[in-house]
Amino acid sequence: MTWFSLLVLIPLAAVLVAASTGGWDGFWTTITSTQTASALRLTVLEALGVTALNVVMGTALAWVLVRDRFWGKRVLDLVIDVPFALPTIVAGLVLLALYGPQSPVGIDVASTRIAVFLALAFVTLPFVVRTVQPVLESLERDVEEAAASLGASRATTFRRVILPSLVPAITAGAALSFARAISEYGSLVLLSGNLSNRTEVASVRVLVYIENGNEAAAASVAAILLVVALLVIVLLDVIQRRVARRGE
Repeated sequence: MTWFSLLVLIPLAAVLVAASTGGWDGFWTTITSTQTASALRLTVLEALGVTALNVVMGTALAWVLVRDRFWGKRVLDLVIDVPFALPTIVAGLVLLALYGPQSPVGIDVASTRIAVFLALAFVTLPFVVRTVQPVLESLERDVEEAAASLGASRATTFRRVILPSLVPAITAGAALSFARAISEYGSLVLLSGNLSNRTEVASVRVLVYIENGNEAAAASVAAILLVVALLVIVLLDVIQRRVARRGE
């Protein structure tokens, strides 16, 4: 608990204390300013969209890696971890080279909201895959075969037998994906263009406030991100419990 407090609880409390130094008026003025409100809205919406995408595609990728056999499977398994290995600024350079003004595939999404979504999807890709994959590997196939022998369809078997076992892993991966997305900075700097009221995200606003010496405003934005992250984690936990009950 001492180590956890030093590493997590005390820093989080410090952020909240710093956010309160400007008073309620200062806090409200900061988060309701047009530029900051736009950055927060864009960050949360894009993070939610990317998380939803990862829940579907990450689970599908994990399923393919565990249940299917095909040429290049090991290569795919290794490539999925590339976003973990790449420094985020390098990821931004890679995405800019591929989807920027000099795109070799003729797709230029630089300085658009699509660029924000693309960058967040790239850096958060492995989370759901890597949380679901070991759970799938540990599932006993006998239970699925028993359900099929009793007349259950493949959809029913997945919904009543497999999904309840996967839900905790899926929600854990979704929480990690969302938390990473709302705090991402490096991969967005080059590709998104950081245009005010268009492609600027909350992490950039925090940096701008710090560079201008307004630490209270930076802490206010960070506090909002913290609260949003906690709310999403609680929501995911509620969804997990409900799905688990339905599968019983």
